[in-house]
Amino acid sequence: MRKFTENRLIVATHNKGKLEEISALLEPFSVHVTSVGEMGLPEPAETESTFVGNARIKAHAAAQATGLPALADDSGISVDALGGAPGVYTADWAETPQGRDFTLAMTRTWTALEQASAPYPRTAQFRCTLVLAWPDGHDEVFEGIMHGQVVWPMRGDQGHGYDPIFQPDGYTLTCGEMDRWKKNEISHRADAFRKLVKGCFT
Repeated sequence: MRKFTENRLIVATHNKGKLEEISALLEPFSVHVTSVGEMGLPEPAETESTFVGNARIKAHAAAQATGLPALADDSGISVDALGGAPGVYTADWAETPQGRDFTLAMTRTWTALEQASAPYPRTAQFRCTLVLAWPDGHDEVFEGIMHGQVVWPMRGDQGHGYDPIFQPDGYTLTCGEMDRWKKNEISHRADAFRKLVKGCFT
């Protein structure tokens, strides 16, 4: 596994919150972190049908455009009784002409489970795939998973996305009801980042 020895890293995101989160995680390693959004670079089309495929597209596009190592993630929710859907289309299920509506997406998910007469518990996973790519084309891949179940009705106004209907294994609260810092400790993204740090930064 290739170690990260550079002092600059590009994060392939236009999301300021995600940039801040990643910057904080990598602060102990004295890495200067910036994003493609801050550099005014466009987002490439995500044309793959897997999380790793889309993360690779974003990471390699950023590394090629900047000549620096780049980190990208792709994440979403996979519901077992729906054959893993929405999966890579997690955000697409929320798309409307007025922008993303995750209440609509959560309702669509539950309706699909009801129509399928899915048995309880309605197991699901939040999944995050991180790809760290170098300009020479090499990359390292890390996958994080948070296991749980889909519940109804929606509970909590913390977090974002599908958090109000996802109850992690071992907890009685949904991610939408959890303290943000508590959720971040057990999340799929935290799991992937622990693996990234262990593999490439220590």
